[in-house]
Amino acid sequence: MTGHIAEETIREIREHIDIVEVVSSYVTLKRSGHNHLGLCPFHGEKTPSFNVNSAKQIFHCFGCGVGGDVFSFLMRMEGLAFPEVVRKLGERVGIRIEEEAVSPAELRRREERERLARINEVACDYYHQILLDGPEGAAGRQYLRKRGYDGEMARTFRLGFAPERWDGLVEHLTRKGFDAKEARELGLIRPGKEGRGDYDLFRNRLLFPIIDLGGKVAAFGGRVLDDRLPKYLNSPESPLYHKGRMLYGLAQGREAMRKNDTAIVVEGYFDHLALYRAGFANAAATCGTALTEEHGRLLQRYAKKVLLLFDQDQAGRKATFRAMEVLLPLGLSVAVVPLDAGEDPDSFLVKAGPNAFTERLNQARPVLEVYLDALLDEQGDGIEGRARATEEFLARLKLVPSEIERGLYLRNLAQRTGLAQDLLEKKLSLPVAPSAPVAPPTPRQPATPPRRVPTGPSREIKAQEWLLRLMMDDAGARAEVSAEGVGELFLDPDRQKIAEEIIARGKEEEILTESLIFERLDEEQKAILSGILVKDEKSFADERGRILRDCHQTVLKETLKRRIRELDEEIRQAEKQGEAERAATCQAERLRLSRELKK
Repeated sequence: MTGHIAEETIREIREHIDIVEVVSSYVTLKRSGHNHLGLCPFHGEKTPSFNVNSAKQIFHCFGCGVGGDVFSFLMRMEGLAFPEVVRKLGERVGIRIEEEAVSPAELRRREERERLARINEVACDYYHQILLDGPEGAAGRQYLRKRGYDGEMARTFRLGFAPERWDGLVEHLTRKGFDAKEARELGLIRPGKEGRGDYDLFRNRLLFPIIDLGGKVAAFGGRVLDDRLPKYLNSPESPLYHKGRMLYGLAQGREAMRKNDTAIVVEGYFDHLALYRAGFANAAATCGTALTEEHGRLLQRYAKKVLLLFDQDQAGRKATFRAMEVLLPLGLSVAVVPLDAGEDPDSFLVKAGPNAFTERLNQARPVLEVYLDALLDEQGDGIEGRARATEEFLARLKLVPSEIERGLYLRNLAQRTGLAQDLLEKKLSLPVAPSAPVAPPTPRQPATPPRRVPTGPSREIKAQEWLLRLMMDDAGARAEVSAEGVGELFLDPDRQKIAEEIIARGKEEEILTESLIFERLDEEQKAILSGILVKDEKSFADERGRILRDCHQTVLKETLKRRIRELDEEIRQAEKQGEAERAATCQAERLRLSRELKK
């Protein structure tokens, strides 16, 4: 297939498919009013919170927040890409899928990616076969047996072995007719110097294929069998591989994460294999890099809780607190699993077994508690030390979206430091400048705010969602929001996008339906909109004029509060730099905004 599927075809399939019928083939549903209820297939639950609305053709789980249309459901259940889901549903209702032509540039890009993906697959098969039964793979087989891994594990994860030869893969790819230039682009082979031929990147290493969520090989990680350095060698970044966006083992572990609503994050390939072998399939490993925001968003798709299980040394603690900065703003619950010094998941499981490991998982402590302990231990009991530790901790506490959770941590901090809680609350309400690094736990404040805004009891979020519901049902509300400006009423980027699509589609179509809006939203935005639309319509139907005014006022309040917080930081910086005139100007604006806010 070389083209893209026409929008009209997708719309026709959506109109002929009944989401209740599709979902019922995976989930037992019972009718309840306008909705059908069942146990969510994406996380473990005993009380049904999974809603399917036949009239609107949407689903939403109020337990884990997943939602969308019939395409979203199948993409999550089957792990398929959108075009594959469209074809599958098209076959189900007897609609023929015809693809439109794409531009020559796009066609070349797709063909290049397909060739690169094919090279990775051939290389993976080559290394895998050597490990399973090739004479050159004997050392790899012996090493795996020594660590307690059998052939079944090697086949499950498509493990391989790179022979000692300099050009084993080079010769194999040449025989298969592949272009050496493309293999170099993937980093599998490298050009020789002074006229010498290409040579293999991986030699005499056990190989771990890194599989993407589509089930294809994106890259490789290689481990030596002795004490040579580097111990691990990973594929360089390529058109198929971005290490900041991939987690080793996520493809195999995501369903277990959904079921447990928990993800275990480890550092190494063998750590992941050890957990999987012991029955803890809900695990993933970073590919030789720090946890990134993209990693966090991947985990957020499948779990609400993340257990960090990094090495118990200085570098491991540093990685733990960096991960904390990424995961907490996403609204995830983050905890640290305690292991003894010198232990890793692999060694602990070999020594103590799965039951003892389960006990350690149950003993996991919230990451901010661990961070506070580390700060106070490092700074000591002196006044200056406690002050620095408090400043550092408050800077990180701002990452927590929940006001209740922040309040509980403030109470704990007051008890630990002897400082008054009201003083800490005041300090937390102002922008906090982290002090200079004083201990291993000194992660940086993220440079950019996270995209996801927590959907908890925030008045700002509620106001935006009431307004979106009004816009879906009321052309007058859409016109008013359009005139006011989406950016003036929606501060959250995802809800901004939904509002923009509602306005745009409302102008294009006589009748505005949910399916029209879903066509142009990503999965995260679909989940937000489905959660709004699946609720009782009556709660949105009364006194629409008042609701619109209240929503407008609430969002304006939040805008004023944000500007006041910005001015507090500008005042602090101006005073620090001795710029009295700028500080006075900011103070005057802050006073004016504070008065406006009180009105």
